[in-house]
Order: sequence, then C-alpha cells, then structure tokens
Amino acid sequence: MNNVRIVTDSACDLPQELADELGIVIVPLSIRIGAEEFIDREQLSTAEFWKRCADVPTLPETAAPAPGRYEAAYRALAADGATDIVVVALSSELSATMQSAQLAAQSVAGDINVDVVDSRSVTMGQGLMAAAAARAARSGADRATVAALARSLAGRTQVWGALDTLENLKKGGRIGNAKALLASVLSIKPIIEVRDGRVEEGGRQRTRAKAMAFLVDKVRIARERSGGHLDGLAVMHAAADDVGELVARLQSLAGEQIVVGEIGPVVGSHAGRGTIGVVIQTPER
Repeated sequence: MNNVRIVTDSACDLPQELADELGIVIVPLSIRIGAEEFIDREQLSTAEFWKRCADVPTLPETAAPAPGRYEAAYRALAADGATDIVVVALSSELSATMQSAQLAAQSVAGDINVDVVDSRSVTMGQGLMAAAAARAARSGADRATVAALARSLAGRTQVWGALDTLENLKKGGRIGNAKALLASVLSIKPIIEVRDGRVEEGGRQRTRAKAMAFLVDKVRIARERSGGHLDGLAVMHAAADDVGELVARLQSLAGEQIVVGEIGPVVGSHAGRGTIGVVIQTPER
C-alpha cells in the first residue's frame, strides 16, 4: 500500500496548522540577522523576524538547509512508515535548497524512494503545490502520480505581490537612494511576479489601493479564463494590516477557498514589511 509523504522547505510560508493537518514536513532554511543566525520557524517566528528587521541597517541573509537536514527528515518519515517521499522545493533559480534535497535523496536511495520537484515558485505558490500534493497522497495516489501533479502545478501557478516599501530593495542595493526617495514621494508600489522560477518586476501602481485592485483583477481575469473555477487560491502577506480587506474582496469575487499565509523571513527579507500578494492555480487545459 502506498504511503507517500510530502516534504517542503520553510520558503513555502504554509501556515503550520495546515502543514500539520496534511502531514507535510517543513525543512527550515537559516536566517542571519546582523551577527546572529537562526533556524527559520524553530528559533525565529515570523513576528520576531519583523521585530528584529526594524533594528538592523542591512538586509537579513538566508541560507539553504544542509543536505543532512533533509536526510534526517527522510529517515524519520521512513521510520514512521512512509514508502515514498515527494519533495516540493523552493525554485532552483532562487536557492540551493533543491540541490540539498537532491543530495539527501541520493544518500537514502537504498532505503526510501524520494522524488524532488522544482516548484519554480516561492512563498504560498510553493505552499499550495505542497498542499495539493499532500491531498493527492492522502487519497492514495502513488509517488509518480503525486510528483506529476506537483510538476503540472508548477506550470500553472501564478504568484503576484505588491510591495509596500522600497526600503528592503534599497538596503539590498537593488534600487538607488534617489530613486527610492522619488518613488516614496510618489507613493509608487512596485508589483513583483514569479516568472520562470525567478522574481521579476511585474509592473508599478501609484497607490496601495491601486496595487490591491491590480491583485484582485489578476484573480478575476484568471478565473474568467478558466471557466469560472480555479484549482487553488491563496493570499500571503508580510505583517500587512489590510490583508482582511483583500481576502474579503477575493471571497466575494471568487468564491474559492482562500488559504492565507504569512510571508516569512526567506521572502520577507527581500520584499519588506507590508508586502501583500496572491497565488492563483489555474486548472489543466
């Protein structure tokens, strides 16, 4: 009998309660803030991360988990009765995390079968893929079917985000001080999109309200083009006070079940506090 289990990493931003409910194991990345290093989720909560970020002049740095972290997770699942494992990894374009997962898979090859899937995504885009894979596994699908589903979703998952501040881009050297000052005066809100596994500029909106309307519009258009149905819909945010407003607007528009996740240190260190976004999974054509 199949007992396929799902492993992902902490860049997924899945709510812990949902991960626990679906039996998803989350392998943490590490975060360096100033001179201190923390294990994501284990030694540093999202709330604590944002509190610490306000006090440092430089961007936090993230590091992929060591292969040994993955190997320990795989062996623990095998000991718990898993027959197969599917890993939904942070985009290989953004991190060496997937490489660590693959190296660990080679180390346990004689003991348990592990299939590593490149999500080509990050934050709740990756998280929704892991959740869908876990549900398929729970329904009795075998490893090949679960991995195929995850790979299919990687090609039909859109991630859009609206940044509220340019401070982190400025700290990271991705925007000059003069440009950042001008953009702040004009209240310009950059839009980012995950495209081909990378985070790209997706446009600019003049105000927060227009940025939110842009996100709602992306969901509306995707749903209309998909015949009135989406396979998945999520909202993620970095300590954004207005997340409830976005969820309400999407609920009345889409009628889909919306998963809400907090943007953690892996993505938040680059995007900045107040970032808010949507994940759209369209059906197979």
